Amino acid sequence: MNVGLFDSFITQGWYNQEARRIWSDEGTLQSWLRVEAALAWAQGELGVIPKDAAEAIALHTDIRKFDLVSLTREIAFTQHPFVPVLRQFEKLCGEPAAGFIHWGATTQNIFDTACALQMTETHAMTLRFLSATIDQLAEIAREHRHTLQAGRTHGQHALPMTFGFKVAGWLDELARDRERLEQRFAFSFVVCMGGAIGTFAAMGGQGPEVERLMAKKLGLRAAGLPARSSYDRVCDYVNALGLLAGTVERIAHNIVFLQRTEIGEVAEAFHHGKVGSSTMAQKRNPSTALMLISMARLMRSRVALALESMVRMDEGDSSASNVSDVTLPEIAILAVSMAETLSGLAGGLIVSPEAMGRNIRLTNGLIVSEAIMMRLTEIMGRHQAHHVVYEAAQRSITERLPFLAVLRGQLLVRSRDLPAGLEQALAEEHYVGESVRLVDEAIARARDSH
Repeated sequence: MNVGLFDSFITQGWYNQEARRIWSDEGTLQSWLRVEAALAWAQGELGVIPKDAAEAIALHTDIRKFDLVSLTREIAFTQHPFVPVLRQFEKLCGEPAAGFIHWGATTQNIFDTACALQMTETHAMTLRFLSATIDQLAEIAREHRHTLQAGRTHGQHALPMTFGFKVAGWLDELARDRERLEQRFAFSFVVCMGGAIGTFAAMGGQGPEVERLMAKKLGLRAAGLPARSSYDRVCDYVNALGLLAGTVERIAHNIVFLQRTEIGEVAEAFHHGKVGSSTMAQKRNPSTALMLISMARLMRSRVALALESMVRMDEGDSSASNVSDVTLPEIAILAVSMAETLSGLAGGLIVSPEAMGRNIRLTNGLIVSEAIMMRLTEIMGRHQAHHVVYEAAQRSITERLPFLAVLRGQLLVRSRDLPAGLEQALAEEHYVGESVRLVDEAIARARDSH
């Protein structure tokens, strides 16, 4: 029986299969066993437990030897998520090694450190897909650095720009997202092996060194002060993923808007057989972009859950850690899947310069009203120029009259002539500001940041 967003036959295709495998029951159990083996190895090296016991423990960390059906039943009965695992592990290792498994550790030590291992894998995948997207967007921005497009604010034409400038905005923000994730990861996912309340009480004075050796073996950092009640480090990274989700949703929303039938400036990739509606055969919906918006919303909802689980009572609180234990896998899978889907969307993006050119001319020059206002300051103050252009623009819109003709009439009322070259100022390509230079700088910045 499949239940939930990652296993449903409706939605499982949204999510990266390798990320799902890493965070599956099998992947999680294997990570727990890997942590237990590293703990035994470090303690064996330091003489906390016999070396031969550590070697025996390491030999029995193959999850194929475990009965997952029995574990499910026993976990429900004992109401403890790890003791049944330890009991099967002890039987597999036999005596005397069984007596040295989990020495001085507590369940949360194993779970949190195993999560760090799993997150290491999915973090690398997220960065790989993000880097691919950044490269794809850099190429689109470079190709369309001169392609005219209407800049919009509040859903309305604002000023001319280039499509490359819009894409450079996506690119620049994604590069910052990647940098944030890279900076935060190593400090956020560490080896926490302090025992019942984080004081290393059961490790005979060797606890900090055990933690340090484990961290070295597992490719992580040592927590230092492994307080079970502290979860700010993980939340720091999760918050960065929440920011990534915001960027992803913004880009996807832009694409949905630009793919509207009336606009048609971009479109996501289409293949024959892709269906937009069960009744309207003509529909080519931006389904990938819409799916990205959904995933971004799912991600941000889980960021709030992670923050809630940061507030922990006393030195251990399963009401909080229970939430993070089930939320973090979802966050990791969503992060990889968002990054992968965004890369696919960017790689297949279809751009229509013709539609952009058509749309920018819809208002017959009104989109460059600021340019005209700035030229009028040569013969009057900026405030007066704004008033003249405002009156001309509003009359042009209301009465559907040519903007330049109405403006000429406004100026004649004031006994003014049009400044020389004002008609040329209506050419949209002359008022894109520093769009091209800013595109080039954003591309260089993104490439230099990695």
